[in-house]
Amino acid sequence: MSGRRFPFRFDPPFRPALALLGVRPETAWVEVDEARLLVRFGPWRLATARANVAGVTRAGPYRWWRVIGPHLSLVDRGVTFGSSTSAGLCVRFGEPVPALTPGSWLRHPAVTVTVADPDALADALCGTGR
Repeated sequence: MSGRRFPFRFDPPFRPALALLGVRPETAWVEVDEARLLVRFGPWRLATARANVAGVTRAGPYRWWRVIGPHLSLVDRGVTFGSSTSAGLCVRFGEPVPALTPGSWLRHPAVTVTVADPDALADALCGTGR
């Protein structure tokens, strides 16, 4: 896939713990092209058609225990891939997609990513900047 790549923002205090999970700057990014959205967060992957993106919401700051690492929301089954507490982008899907578990039995209606430039990612996905 060749498209525009958005790196994750890494807060220094969390880098060692994330590195133990295989999440480092070179293994964590979001890529968008005309057809697809691909999220890589260390060993975790999320891929979907760009047409499946239903909307985006900028969020943050976050509490570290709610965002750092891979997280599953027990409220709405959304997934978070977090490496920073400062800001992120929630990307909602028309059809839920797999990400946290092997196979496709657990599907997520949204993903929150703590990329370095959430506004630029929002603009790339929806042409809005928000």
